[in-house]
Amino acid sequence: MGKQEWGFKENHEVQAAAAITMKNILEAIISQTDDTILATKPLIHLGHGDPSVYPCFRTSNVVEDALVESLQSTKFNCYAPNLGINPARRAIADYLSRDIPYKLTTDDIFVTVGAEHAIHVLLTVLACPGANILLPKPNYPTYEARARHSLLEVRHFGLLPEKGWEVDLDVVKELADDKTVAIVLINPGNPCGNVYTFEHLQKIAETARHLGIMVIADEVYAHQVFGNKPFIPMGVFGDIVPVVTLGTLSKRWIVPGWRFGWIAITDPNGILYKTGIVDSIKDCLVITAEPATVIQGAVLRIMENTPDSFFSKINNFLKDAADMVYERLKEIPVVTCPHKPEGSMFLMVKLNLSGFDDIVDDVDFCMKLAKEDSMILLPGDAVGLKNWVRMSFAAESNVLEDAIGRIKAFCFRHAKHD
Repeated sequence: MGKQEWGFKENHEVQAAAAITMKNILEAIISQTDDTILATKPLIHLGHGDPSVYPCFRTSNVVEDALVESLQSTKFNCYAPNLGINPARRAIADYLSRDIPYKLTTDDIFVTVGAEHAIHVLLTVLACPGANILLPKPNYPTYEARARHSLLEVRHFGLLPEKGWEVDLDVVKELADDKTVAIVLINPGNPCGNVYTFEHLQKIAETARHLGIMVIADEVYAHQVFGNKPFIPMGVFGDIVPVVTLGTLSKRWIVPGWRFGWIAITDPNGILYKTGIVDSIKDCLVITAEPATVIQGAVLRIMENTPDSFFSKINNFLKDAADMVYERLKEIPVVTCPHKPEGSMFLMVKLNLSGFDDIVDDVDFCMKLAKEDSMILLPGDAVGLKNWVRMSFAAESNVLEDAIGRIKAFCFRHAKHD
């Protein structure tokens, strides 16, 4: 076999490994559920963040009416431009401009098929021979999969649980070199449920400027906060460092199945325009799919008319759920949750393996929990933190009570009893 063929084989194997995503892992865990157990214990799936299945998390009537109006108008049955229809882009620009000291325009916004598509576009654009990207550990696994699929070297910086999952900036400085293209920041945090302060975000921006790299700000859970810290968009610091923000309707409006997101450029100094990054994003969008036009047609009304009371209600549900789960987990000696969630809809739980009798690691824990108790959690290994698990608390209170009860009983069954 020739040298060129070997190279293809190696690249193919790398891409195949990268294609193993969170969905694959969750499907493997769900496959472990026992039909006999399911008959007495209905499946509780807290391995992903989809609160739309619960009545208390139903989206606003305004959102539903906007989609119906868009459909009935018959104006949006057509193909959409690759970058998105202008009314939707303008609505997103106006929405984001409320929280930053710059006025974004239609030209700064590009619509995507949810955050997954946005990640695909950005990491495809940034991939070049020898390039590397800085990802948090833990992180949202799509970044890892897409980077490796694009042959973009991944370098991990730690998040510090004892400091509310702050970025370890000393490690960031050590990792970056002249081939580093960007640093990814997820705020509010997935999977950790953290929210960063203005001061910490400013330090990140200043560090990125010093290193000469852009910031990719994943703000899918923007404004979904319920602790003492307000949500601060990374775009606030656009005059310090170029910021590319990812956002969606999915979580704040509770419509994850709509698959509607955006890429927003906050770059008042024009660096990303001068270097061709923005043009490359446009070129990439030309050869990928765009969101359904009928959803784009509803965006303006959704963003202008959804009442603040809807968002407050959702955040209050999440706060009560986070408080309850955090306190109840303290009843289980073999697990630890080091930081109460302040945003998003997830928390990370550390497994104290020395206290278990027959649990090997986080994957083993999740597989056995699914089989014995019809209970789905995501192994921490999937998000880059071995022997932790990620748990969603975006569910009704009775479901969460049942879930904690199952986890507690499972842990006591498998704990050492000496």
